[in-house]
Amino acid sequence: MSIADVAPPIRGSWPRTLSARVLLVLLAGMLVSHALSFSLLFFERYEATRSMMLRNLDEDVGLSVALLEHLSPAERAAWVPRLERRTYRYLLRPAAPGEPLHSRRAKQVTELIDESLQRHYVLDPRQVSRTPERFEVELRLHDGQPLTIEVTPAMLPLATWLPAVLVAQLLLLLACAWWVGRLALRPLSLLSDAVEGLQPGKVQAVSLPEAGPLETARAAAALNALQARIQGHVNERMQILAAISHDLQTPITRMKLRVESLPDGPVPQRLVDDLDQLGQLVREGLAYARSSHVASGEPVRLDLRAFVDSLAADYQDMGKPVLIGRCEAIAVKTWPQPLRRIVGNLVDNALRYGGSAEVSIGRAGRGAWLCVSDHGPGIPEQELERVLSPFHRLESSRSRETGGTGLGLAIAAQLAQSLGGNIELRNRQEGGLSAWVHLPALEADKPG
Repeated sequence: MSIADVAPPIRGSWPRTLSARVLLVLLAGMLVSHALSFSLLFFERYEATRSMMLRNLDEDVGLSVALLEHLSPAERAAWVPRLERRTYRYLLRPAAPGEPLHSRRAKQVTELIDESLQRHYVLDPRQVSRTPERFEVELRLHDGQPLTIEVTPAMLPLATWLPAVLVAQLLLLLACAWWVGRLALRPLSLLSDAVEGLQPGKVQAVSLPEAGPLETARAAAALNALQARIQGHVNERMQILAAISHDLQTPITRMKLRVESLPDGPVPQRLVDDLDQLGQLVREGLAYARSSHVASGEPVRLDLRAFVDSLAADYQDMGKPVLIGRCEAIAVKTWPQPLRRIVGNLVDNALRYGGSAEVSIGRAGRGAWLCVSDHGPGIPEQELERVLSPFHRLESSRSRETGGTGLGLAIAAQLAQSLGGNIELRNRQEGGLSAWVHLPALEADKPG
């Protein structure tokens, strides 16, 4: 089971990975920041436009009206377009029909026009349009000709390149945030990989480089030290178990010799059977203690199809029904002796409970798998993982006829770990059990 398998469920649409969450938070922060910047920019533009319009009106209206007063009606028509500005213009006509002024800005502009003309004219302001805002202020020149000042407040236009620059800035900040998040979270990813690969007895234990930032280096050093301590405790436990199993063989042998010297009868024979079972238990305990250290030296290239043919032939020579199923032409780089012990234990288990065994091999990505199937009663789903533990059996009996010592599958599972792989048990739909040995992608190709 990997770390991802035990991750708590995530509610809603919140991302599962920490890097995605950090990136999402940074993106949301940047969007809010840009929205605030845009708001301040527009507010500043609004205030600047308002101030500019009021200043221009204050300086320009008095001079423009005075100029038109000194011109003849024919000359006024030629000069009016020259007096036009971005937010207001002069029209030689009465004001258009409209409503009384309603906005504070319109009333302020009208008051400013009146002050600029030194209140020498009677003004008739009208709200012509609300969206967009447009209002007109009508007055009469001294010769009676109507003059209308049309005001259309508008902000200063944004530069055409500004949105492109802001989008490019946002993308740049997003890329920087992604890079910083990756740089900051990569040690966590390496740490989780190392913890997930922390398996006692594995051929090549994952060791983190003790480099980088101080916090990362300290965490890597702590994990490496923890892994060394765990491996030391496992080695010590295995040495103790091996020593006890080895030391028990001598007194068991002496007891068996003494019992065999007794007169023939049912009681001595039962004692001999018990001692045989005890000796078998000690031998398998010793094998289990040694199983985490058998994968030593360099791995070799192994033709899996030839390996399975040889293994099945050995069982068939002993008269046991071991068949060969679908087998692809695959070669792997592994340790042959531990692999033979693994498959042998699985075949023995299939023969004991199912009466026959079928071995198949296939490709799994760049790696490979071996499957040993039987037609026995299978295993309850809740017990599929427990039976791979030492001394765990589905029945209370310790009889060799009904199941042995409960170490066969545990030895196979620990050997598979030492090869960098694992064993998975599945119940077959048509009945029986299938044991899958997954081998890592050290090398997997067609034999030459």
